[in-house]
Amino acid sequence: MSKKINLFANLKSDFASGLVVFLVALPLCLGIAMASGAPLFSGIISGIVGGIVVGYLSTSHISVSGPAAGLTAIVLTAITDLGAFDIFLTAVFIAGLVQLILGFAKAGSISNYFPTNVIEGMLAGIGIIIILKQLPHAFGYDNDFEGDQAFSQTDGSNTFSTLFSIFDYIQIGSIVITVVSMVILISWDKVPFLKKLKLVPGALIAVALGVILNEIFMASGSALAIGKEHLVSLPVPSSFEEFKAIIVTPNLSGVMNPKVWVVALTIAIVASIETLLSIEAADRMDVQKRYTDTNMELKAQGIGNMVSSLLGGLPLTSVIVRSSANSNSGAKSKLSTIIHGSLLLVSVLAIPAILNKIPLATLAAILILVGYKLAKPATFIHFWEKGKYQFVPFIATLLAVVFLDLLKGVTLGIIISIIFVLKGNLKRAYFFRKEQYADGDVIHIDLAQEVSFLNKAAIKQTLNHLPENSKVIIDAKDTVYIAHDILDLIYEFKTTRALDNNIKVKLKGFKKAYHLENSIETQNHVSIEHYYDAAKRVMVKKEITDVEFLKQDNGN
Repeated sequence: MSKKINLFANLKSDFASGLVVFLVALPLCLGIAMASGAPLFSGIISGIVGGIVVGYLSTSHISVSGPAAGLTAIVLTAITDLGAFDIFLTAVFIAGLVQLILGFAKAGSISNYFPTNVIEGMLAGIGIIIILKQLPHAFGYDNDFEGDQAFSQTDGSNTFSTLFSIFDYIQIGSIVITVVSMVILISWDKVPFLKKLKLVPGALIAVALGVILNEIFMASGSALAIGKEHLVSLPVPSSFEEFKAIIVTPNLSGVMNPKVWVVALTIAIVASIETLLSIEAADRMDVQKRYTDTNMELKAQGIGNMVSSLLGGLPLTSVIVRSSANSNSGAKSKLSTIIHGSLLLVSVLAIPAILNKIPLATLAAILILVGYKLAKPATFIHFWEKGKYQFVPFIATLLAVVFLDLLKGVTLGIIISIIFVLKGNLKRAYFFRKEQYADGDVIHIDLAQEVSFLNKAAIKQTLNHLPENSKVIIDAKDTVYIAHDILDLIYEFKTTRALDNNIKVKLKGFKKAYHLENSIETQNHVSIEHYYDAAKRVMVKKEITDVEFLKQDNGN
């Protein structure tokens, strides 16, 4: 019987974190909509649905859903190819339906196979991207849209070249507000007096002070005044009728268009993978170490995308940047996500003019701290100390996420992890040692618990390099499974090369391994007992010196 959860048990901390996520999500929703070639309000709608609908249905306590930067290229191309935004919305509705089906098909279990070092590498990579992308906004250079995570940009520049361009577009007012915001954000959790005001998040104080400072700059005619191009830019409907006109509904005639189905499947697959990656990352950031039902998450995302499309919103996924901001702000439950969505809804209806006074520099300060917490030096040290098999996939994922994109970075990290697992498996197939006896060295080859066909090359090489006139014990007492190829290799070695090179061989534990495995001859497995008996027949034919050698091994 599932335990009933009190959604309002942590209202104080959840409201504070929801407010921070709302402030972070607002410009991201607008920026991603702009980059996608979609109406600006479609990004806000997606954020509202992601917060309220997906937030309520999801079992994740930390994750936040909304429009994703990883889908901007797909959305931009799809809207252009399909020729109309309302036809594109039909593709989003179908994509949501596909995700719902994937949830019922339990496709969410794929997330169990994402290695920890790859997920951590992805988070660190996202953290570095956030810092690199927000630094220009902190200095007053807002050429790149909010939420962009791509290294290469559409105008031919890249993340690094944009950083160097900062010096040509420095806005002193933006720098002042960034510095003031950073001081507030850093000191809010460190100064004892300010800790008592935990209900009011430092991010809200930083935003409020940023707005007040800029209003003072403008009123005094100071050169520090920040122009509207450096502020949040939310559409402001002048009437309810104008607001209703913003809402676009799907054109269901697009169902018969094959291109719509191609777009739908593309969105469903990419959005599902990004969601599962984000959920895995969010679970790792959860200080209470709670786990999300990923199949339920796919269902929630599917329903969310269907609702978003019906209201004219962009496709949504679980997103790392907002989830990280949520976790870092002290969220305890999914109420925080729901609050952020509710604040988006209320604010765009009631106070859009006030929101348009928020400097992007203040939001940059908030996000830079989020990025730092994702890519802390301690994380790099942690994986370095774990050794190359953990560090290399971690750093490879990080670099690929920064210079390529999230999915390519994770794919590369997983491939490297698999290669390392295979390499490690080859090395751990057996333990090779020598012992000194009165009449010479005895070589021990102790087989591992499982020995597969992947270990054949390593074992074959070892057997081929055994010196003539040597004595060897091949021990399988701890072995549960031995592949047919390995048994065949050992049998051939004992009955041919060992005899030709006067190598005395003893097989230990093979009959025990057979009993442990408790299998019979099948197409894929060969009874170890068969090889054990064959080995005994060979031993009978050998010289008496072999018997003496066997007796030397602990009296066996």
